[in-house]
Amino acid sequence: MVTYPSTHGVFEERIVEICRLVHEHGGQVYMDGANMNAQVGLCRPGNIGTDVCHLNLHKTFAIPHGGGGPGMGPICVAKHLAGFIPQHVSAAPFGSASVLTISWMYIALLGGEGLTNAAKMAILNANYVAKRLAPYVPTLYKGTRGLVAHECILDLREWKTRAGVEPENVAKRLMDFGFHAPTMSWPVAGTLMVEPTESESKAELDRFCDAMIAIHGEMEAIASGKLDRANNPLKNAPHTAQVCCADKWDRPYPREQAAFPSAWTREHKFWPAVGRVDNVYGDRNLFCTCGPVA
Repeated sequence: MVTYPSTHGVFEERIVEICRLVHEHGGQVYMDGANMNAQVGLCRPGNIGTDVCHLNLHKTFAIPHGGGGPGMGPICVAKHLAGFIPQHVSAAPFGSASVLTISWMYIALLGGEGLTNAAKMAILNANYVAKRLAPYVPTLYKGTRGLVAHECILDLREWKTRAGVEPENVAKRLMDFGFHAPTMSWPVAGTLMVEPTESESKAELDRFCDAMIAIHGEMEAIASGKLDRANNPLKNAPHTAQVCCADKWDRPYPREQAAFPSAWTREHKFWPAVGRVDNVYGDRNLFCTCGPVA
């Protein structure tokens, strides 16, 4: 199985050769369609040399991505495999036909030119973020021309040593800026994977970049000793309204920095509902929420 563009955010430049080598040794190539949003209108899995490809409707064709579903989409095969596929349409009995109407409308409304522009915009957005953040947080993987595909992996690994900051701390601090954090520590531990797709405006991308640049400044302050290594805005994030408005404030940084780290948070503040939780505790201490058998 291959993913193209790859999960680490670049177009594999030898993908055609890889498929040819697999075929020469009697193998078949299955393409994961997870990143098809960087291919639509620009290239075709069949031309690359793959034998099977599932076409994710989430992300690429407007179905919500994440949270466990819904998983839906066609599986495309080369002619020599046509005899092995199920002889059913997606409506029965293996799929959810109602999901397909969303993707159908998305395709019908955009048309071929619009879908191609969406793919181009997804690639452009990822490269914009990578380039703008390059002086602060480097992108881990890039192609031979210094560009990425539809996503960029921001490398935060040095900050564990320099400031005792983990990606989780950055993710929690982003909540104070009004952002749900990007994918954390996947596919590489110690990183954030940013995938803006085609739907984010430049203003929103700039807002995210500004937040990351501000957080970088806080990490630098921790590393230099201006902020306490253990008691700082990143380690204590997210900051709830209850904490920021309490009579007692015993932290060595201002309430203003905790609650309003940027200008836009004064205009439209999304307050996190709860503070930091111990994620590992929940993973290791399971409990049953089942109702009584009776």
